[in-house]
Amino acid sequence: MSKPQLIDVPARPVMFREQAYTAAETLAPGEREALMARARELLKAHNAVLVAHYYTAADLQLLADETGGYVSDSLDMARFGKEHDASTLVVAGVRFMGETAKILSPEKRVLMPDLEATCSLDLGCPADEFAAFCDAHPDRTVVVYANTSAAVKARADWVVTSSIAVDVVRHLAERGEKILWAPDRHLGEYIQRETGADMLLWNGSCIVHEEFKGRELAELREQHPDAVVLVHPESPMAVVEQADVVGSTSKLLNAVKTMDAKTFIVATDRGIFHKMREANPEKVLLEAPTAGRGASCGSCAHCPWMAMNGLRSLVHCLETGANEIFVDPDIAEQARVSLGRMLDFARAQQRQVLGDA
Repeated sequence: MSKPQLIDVPARPVMFREQAYTAAETLAPGEREALMARARELLKAHNAVLVAHYYTAADLQLLADETGGYVSDSLDMARFGKEHDASTLVVAGVRFMGETAKILSPEKRVLMPDLEATCSLDLGCPADEFAAFCDAHPDRTVVVYANTSAAVKARADWVVTSSIAVDVVRHLAERGEKILWAPDRHLGEYIQRETGADMLLWNGSCIVHEEFKGRELAELREQHPDAVVLVHPESPMAVVEQADVVGSTSKLLNAVKTMDAKTFIVATDRGIFHKMREANPEKVLLEAPTAGRGASCGSCAHCPWMAMNGLRSLVHCLETGANEIFVDPDIAEQARVSLGRMLDFARAQQRQVLGDA
């Protein structure tokens, strides 16, 4: 089996950690109820629907469910928005998710609570640098994760989610194709291990999943020997190797719902716990550790950019029309081609495509 090759580009997570900040809002007594009521009113008035990612605040997920919106993974959020008859989509998540919604629904207005909410995987794969690298390796099929900018998707041959990435790469490898993968190196290593494909990996990572610790996870497992370990494949291999279930957010949610175990150790963003607890109130959910001995927090597993979505900013964008997403039509058209290949492949395999972070 070939080993994945990691390209020589600087790792960027430390820089992102310094740039990012957690902006989870604190609401005054009575303010939450007033903002929820105002948001419901505005969504109806503007023929808008709210789609929220699993990693956003519980209030946004509750509001989406209450108003006929949707809570899911980013590509599935975009699919829901495309099929919904609303003329305005409000995307609570990070910027690439808003772009994906606009790519699939170019005729609709797409708003976001905060355009500064981004993603380390997106930031760590600048479109111009990535295009130059692709040009330097024209013999490779370019496969990128959905957690990328519209411009990076446009440069790719395929866009994949974590739920279908292994199947797509295995299919390409069986056809004799060599892969250039971006941006998450941990997900790339996992895919390569599962498929044996010849893969050249971009050196990117998610600042949340990057922090899960293998040794500390092993210690937590010793304390809870009957616990099932659920791991998102953006995590380091030392964590993935200890998993009972490896997969997308949707797969991890389904595991808690369908497995008989009482206790689960979960290695992904803690925002997912809202839906897990909502569907499984009797089960015990533990956060996988992100910090070593002596650290002030056992797990700091929450995306600081996801935390920038709040009720105040949601109401503001609906009242003013601020934070609208635009994607260059030529870039959007090219990105639809690479997304379309995955969707066509999924239909041929009779697969549902879910599972980007």
